[in-house]
Amino acid sequence: MDLSDKTVLVTAGASGIGWAISQAFVSAGAHVHICDVSKDALKSAENETPKISSTLADVSNLNHVDKVYEDIETLYGRLDVVVNNVGIAGPTAALEDIDPEDWTHTLNVDLNGFFYVSRRAAPFLKTSSGSMVNIASTAALFGFPLRSPYVASKWAMIGLTKTWAMELGPFGVRVNAICPGSVNGPRIENVIANDAKQRDTTIDNIREVYLRQNSLRVFVEAEDVAQMALFLCSRAGRHISGQAISLDGHTEGLSNWFDYKAEKFSG
Repeated sequence: MDLSDKTVLVTAGASGIGWAISQAFVSAGAHVHICDVSKDALKSAENETPKISSTLADVSNLNHVDKVYEDIETLYGRLDVVVNNVGIAGPTAALEDIDPEDWTHTLNVDLNGFFYVSRRAAPFLKTSSGSMVNIASTAALFGFPLRSPYVASKWAMIGLTKTWAMELGPFGVRVNAICPGSVNGPRIENVIANDAKQRDTTIDNIREVYLRQNSLRVFVEAEDVAQMALFLCSRAGRHISGQAISLDGHTEGLSNWFDYKAEKFSG
């Protein structure tokens, strides 16, 4: 999976899954540019891997996204791959308890930001016959109680992935989505803690519920997502487009969520 001389943009690329993806593309020989909302994370990333270039940016801000592409144009003059990795968890709350401001903020980052980055990427990718990878979630394939704004944005991401694969395909551009299940790291730990608080139970009980959702009873690793992204953008994945690929140990579904809750947490 050699990507020598390819230029890659990874959004939210300075930590977590984004950093694993950035490192994987560097290892494959690519020129990697990252953007991130955290100045400290960017500084740490640049210190660890000086060959990675970066822009401090909030992708929900159009002006920030424009600056990202100005930097890419100046530094590289081309773009072959964009990995849309930005995403926030949003609130954990019942439908009637969701603050409209939290709803709007989640969609501004997870959906509008995704659109802003992709629309600017399209002309570059048409020229290079490049590839787009969108980091979605198994929440884009099933219902996910108490996570309405996040689910809405991820279902929209799958629809846009398939639409843009059709729209950009004639230019040789491939567009795919990766749908991870729970990924080990601080983010899923925060989600589990919030879920436990909302359901008035322990973190260990909620973690067990999450593990029960997939056949392998595992959380995936950020490196798993990174290697899938690399595969999809390499020659090995040259005929794959318009797909939403689960990376989750096989999700069995969430239909038993509330039944299990009643059984496990009764009393």
